[in-house]
Amino acid sequence: MPKTAETAEIPRSDPQRWKALVFIALAQLMVVLDATIVNIALPTAQQDLGISDGNRQWVITAYALAFGGLLLFGGRISDLWGRRRTFIVGLIGFAVASALGGAANGEAMMLGARALQGVFGALLAPAALSLLAVMFTDAKERAKAFGIYGAIAGGGGAVGLILGGFLTEYLNWRWTFYVNIPFAIAAAVGAYLVIREPAGARNRASLDIPGVVLSTLGLVALVYGFTRAEHSGWSDGLTVGMFVASAVLLAAFVITEAKVKAPLLPLRVLTERNRGGVYLSLGLAVISMFGLFLFLTFYLQIVKEYSPVKTGFAFMPMIVGMIIGSTQIGTRLMTRVPPRMLMTPGFLVAALGMLLLTQLEIDSSFAGLIMPAQLLLGLGMGTAFMPAMSLATHGVDPRDAGVASAMVNTSQQVGGAIGTALLNTIAASATTSYIAARAAGAGDQQLLQLQGMVHGFSSAIWWAVGILVTSAVISFALINTGRPDMGPASSGDGDGAPGDEVRVPVAMH
Repeated sequence: MPKTAETAEIPRSDPQRWKALVFIALAQLMVVLDATIVNIALPTAQQDLGISDGNRQWVITAYALAFGGLLLFGGRISDLWGRRRTFIVGLIGFAVASALGGAANGEAMMLGARALQGVFGALLAPAALSLLAVMFTDAKERAKAFGIYGAIAGGGGAVGLILGGFLTEYLNWRWTFYVNIPFAIAAAVGAYLVIREPAGARNRASLDIPGVVLSTLGLVALVYGFTRAEHSGWSDGLTVGMFVASAVLLAAFVITEAKVKAPLLPLRVLTERNRGGVYLSLGLAVISMFGLFLFLTFYLQIVKEYSPVKTGFAFMPMIVGMIIGSTQIGTRLMTRVPPRMLMTPGFLVAALGMLLLTQLEIDSSFAGLIMPAQLLLGLGMGTAFMPAMSLATHGVDPRDAGVASAMVNTSQQVGGAIGTALLNTIAASATTSYIAARAAGAGDQQLLQLQGMVHGFSSAIWWAVGILVTSAVISFALINTGRPDMGPASSGDGDGAPGDEVRVPVAMH
């Protein structure tokens, strides 16, 4: 059968691909660090803008809701419009939203700007990952590209803590927003000049409006349920209502996707065991990561009395570990061993680092406990993230690369929201119990409060250890693809659908 524009094979390589990677990586860094850079600036911004304690969490939640809720829609738009165009629109929109956030003169403007950042981030993130999937077709080059991307995806949050500390302490909290503008402009100009999307990689099918509505509302309800549980409790009526609504909406979404002609999320994207294993194991691992960022930030600033800048630099061992794990261990071994032989040991090494942190006490040594724990965590996560990012689009039709990329971003975003809420709730409950049991005989109440806080952190970190071990088990059990071929090939999608020929940037067998 003659090849049409829609079924043409993807070119073996793009001469501008390495230049393109620079701008894709820059955009990814901007999106990922924005998830944590605002955390350090939040207390100052709250005071300046007169935001109440009750509404303070909405500065974080507004971004998470818009980003997490619209990611699948953003992935489908990138397949429809073209990834390069979506990528550039997302960058420009993110820059405008960041300018509004930096110029905010009150609570409403700040929350609106954060929601707008989330909307454009949901366009940008899946477009960036799917551009890598369709531009890098040689297995060795693809391993390097995804190694860099994986290091940024894993370590960008810690970079945000460092940058946020510097900007807040030496300039002004508004610069945690303004700093995005040069990132976005540089990446947009670079993308316009060097990115050329391969022919035949678009999906021009009509947009699945019921799928968009159901998935967006379902994901928003899920993320909001977890963020509300953090401060209102798990038995709160609205919290329970959000979880029930989310379950109903997402079930309706799955039923709809199985019936419509051009689904927002083709179910074959989820049901192929390797991609499904990546989405599930990575989402669980991110729960542990985001919870740890929160605990260590509080521990270092409140218990150890570190400044914002010193707190940021205290996360450097994790960043170094991430970079080594992704670009040295993961990249060098990815073309030699099956992905699960990187992901499973990676998650277990990260769990070992987390296990060390269960021994956290008020007088714990940074060099003796926190630094080696972070190094292990970074090495493990970096090694696991790199093949996971690559497998997110494994065996998928290039025209579905955007929505497949959106799924891995969705699993991370939802995992982050769940991690922050779930582990923080566990920590708070353990802290309350610890203090209540010892309050009567305690001489120094301030010391007791700090001891209770650290006990709460270590209790929640035990759960994080268990979650990382579960990620390792899932990756070992579900991910069964072999090492990548040394060049582009075709592969079945793994779901056995007849006639479902799949044209992939690189096949794994």
